[in-house]
Amino acid sequence: MNKLVKLSTLFQPIYGVNLELINLDQCDSTEVGAIPFVSRTEKNNGVSAFVYEMSNIDTNPAHTLSVAVSGSVLSAFYQPKPYYSGRDLYVLIPKKEFLPIEMLFYAKYISSNKYRYNYGRQANKTLRDIMIPEKPDEKLIGKLMSFQIGLKEHIDETPILNKKLELKTNNWEWFELEKLFDYERGDRLTKEDREWGNIPLATAGKENEGVAENISNIEMIQYNNAVTIDMFGYAFYRQYSFCCDDNILVLTPKQVIFNKYTGLFIATILNLDTYKCAYGRQYRQKTLLQHKIKLPATKDKQPDWLFMEEYVETIKYTKLLNG
Repeated sequence: MNKLVKLSTLFQPIYGVNLELINLDQCDSTEVGAIPFVSRTEKNNGVSAFVYEMSNIDTNPAHTLSVAVSGSVLSAFYQPKPYYSGRDLYVLIPKKEFLPIEMLFYAKYISSNKYRYNYGRQANKTLRDIMIPEKPDEKLIGKLMSFQIGLKEHIDETPILNKKLELKTNNWEWFELEKLFDYERGDRLTKEDREWGNIPLATAGKENEGVAENISNIEMIQYNNAVTIDMFGYAFYRQYSFCCDDNILVLTPKQVIFNKYTGLFIATILNLDTYKCAYGRQYRQKTLLQHKIKLPATKDKQPDWLFMEEYVETIKYTKLLNG
């Protein structure tokens, strides 16, 4: 079992160079002397602009992790090159040798703790105490490396089904979510009660599909082949075995054989309604009971599950779903 240790055991957190972008000379990334400027954004690997290198200001070192401690709290990225940074951004210098792909693993793991800092909490005082695996997950690293090599050699973009289907939404029908799916709320699980293991724990959040960490709590109910909706309205189809906390509603179909293609279709439709949970509104059981979605329908006005499955199979790269 991979032991958890404090972040400061593996990385030395230092405050970044703390510059204001408005005071710097911006340039194109291709220009000579262009340096990435990393801010608290969670987009584009944290890089919000490129600026000219300044002889009187040292850059943050390459092969480090940048971590925002306010704004998009715990947005963590691997930075392979020297860079400048804005305020409230920490630089994590590895205390031992890590491969770039291992640094990516830690960046992803650190970001998975974002949910702990909702509602304006900052991480400047607690960053060094965040618990992370003592060693990178060897199986995951192996899969990432194999996938990376495979991508370089060839990406099979052909769809599973060589067929042209159109989304004619004028023929779709409205369906009540509760009549299509049985639903169940996840289990209450505090941070202190979590035990490190190999079962994905789904919680509220978009990052990493809401998977906060892997646990081994045997009392937690495990699900598979289901769609989840969290308190923010984010929906994901999960083909793998998982457990979840009480910020998650698990949806399983009542009368149909569900698979990854229909599951992905439904999750995509549900995510079209995520905006309804803006401004502090939460998606709860009452929301689900009032939730209607529009779906492809058969002549007798039943959900056309076969069409949903075949439509997803006609999308490019779907062969990768069987990898």
